[in-house]
Amino acid sequence: MQENQERELVKACLGGDRRAQETFYRTYGPAALQVCRRYTNSREEAMALLNGGMMKVFEKLGQFRWEGSLEGWIKRVVFHSSIDQFRKQRKRPTLEIAGWDQPTPDTATHELYAEDLCRMIDMLPETSKEVFWLFAVEGYSHAEIAAKLHFSEGNSRWHLNKARQLLRERLNQETHKFNRYAG
Repeated sequence: MQENQERELVKACLGGDRRAQETFYRTYGPAALQVCRRYTNSREEAMALLNGGMMKVFEKLGQFRWEGSLEGWIKRVVFHSSIDQFRKQRKRPTLEIAGWDQPTPDTATHELYAEDLCRMIDMLPETSKEVFWLFAVEGYSHAEIAAKLHFSEGNSRWHLNKARQLLRERLNQETHKFNRYAG
């Protein structure tokens, strides 16, 4: 969608036009759903996160300044809304351990299809999965992750290392179950 079309759509949404709001949701919902799917195992929970996030988007839509992409802004709002929803629902225990950010050697992952790897990542503990996605997939630094999730950089490094360790163990134990070419 071109910026002129986006501006008209946003203007109509802000004016309370229900059809425009539906078009907005259908246009940007799929990209926002991808953000939500990264943080939950179930489609139902992802849809709940998406709906809560899109409500926040509609609440804050008048604050969008057109300085970057509308879709990127929507994804950020949905991400922060998802984090807020997780905080309200669950108290995550965190553990502070420094010096655990050793590199993990790449093994066997090149033999997996993307959906197999995503399923394995979905099985990680919630906070470790969150940190892994932010670091490995979305490219955030430990400082940015720590700021977003409200804990220290050392905690972020620990969760990343824990996620890598669990994935490595699962790959070493069960490579044949995920590799479609294994005999």
